[in-house]
Amino acid sequence: MTTILLPTSVDGAPRLPAGVVPVPYDVAAAPPPQAAHADAIVVWGNPADRLAELAAAAPHVRWVQTLAAGPDAVLAAGFAPEAVITNGRGLHDATVTEHVLALTLACLRSVPGMVRAQAAHRWAAELGGLQPLHDPGRVRTLTDAHVTVWGFGSIAARLAPLLTGLGARVTGVATTAGVRHGVRVVTPADLPGILPTTDVLIGLLPALDATHRAIDARVLGLLPSRAWVVNAGRGSTLDEDALLAAVRAGTVAGAALDVLATEPLPADSPLWDEPDVLISPHAAGGRPVGWQDLVAQNVDLFLAGRPLRNVVPR
Repeated sequence: MTTILLPTSVDGAPRLPAGVVPVPYDVAAAPPPQAAHADAIVVWGNPADRLAELAAAAPHVRWVQTLAAGPDAVLAAGFAPEAVITNGRGLHDATVTEHVLALTLACLRSVPGMVRAQAAHRWAAELGGLQPLHDPGRVRTLTDAHVTVWGFGSIAARLAPLLTGLGARVTGVATTAGVRHGVRVVTPADLPGILPTTDVLIGLLPALDATHRAIDARVLGLLPSRAWVVNAGRGSTLDEDALLAAVRAGTVAGAALDVLATEPLPADSPLWDEPDVLISPHAAGGRPVGWQDLVAQNVDLFLAGRPLRNVVPR
């Protein structure tokens, strides 16, 4: 018999073969007794302290499947070093793409300013009426805009055609250069030649030592003053102090942040009060689309002793 712990924090259930015993567990509660002999665990939305307790309570687990695209929380939880970790890469492509596109368009089309004007019952004439298509000091449209996507994985592969379809020219940034999904992809070493013409910088970076505050003062300083920054990767990849200084100095136009270094964002954070910073409460993902199929496929592979999908190097 094979025991797999399944979180109640997500809807549905995977198809499991005979001999596999599913054990539902509450991610916010103490580990269930069955954790002591669990072979596999699915993780989704587990608080860090409870996840660490679960790792300690499951010394014999051989496979941990996180439904998150980023495995950082699971890697830090303390699961046995021999346990295989797999992530949810691909499960969030659709939802994160929608949200990033929404944030980008909201910034370019001045939606936050319109919302503030509506709350004040003010007709914001400066945001409507006759507007130039291309303003040297302000990006108003994706038509002919240069969008740079840093972190060109499966989410970017889904996002890029939509940006292109709206008229943007897309450049990807990843550890390896080339052409992916019809998009030119460069390395971070090429950023000095790319960022000065960038209208929107979209961050989709994972949380790694190499990406910690990768979007820093130097990177922001390479952007033109009309550029917007949209971050939906991990909060640790952006230097928030440097961003705030750049927005206040007018060296970048503004930002939309779905991920923050500290979540929830503290009430006294100065980011809340910046009119050109749009705060989104880590809302891009949250809905792992097709997780049941991924888990079912990995269960079959696990039982067959074959390599699993989305294995995370340890």
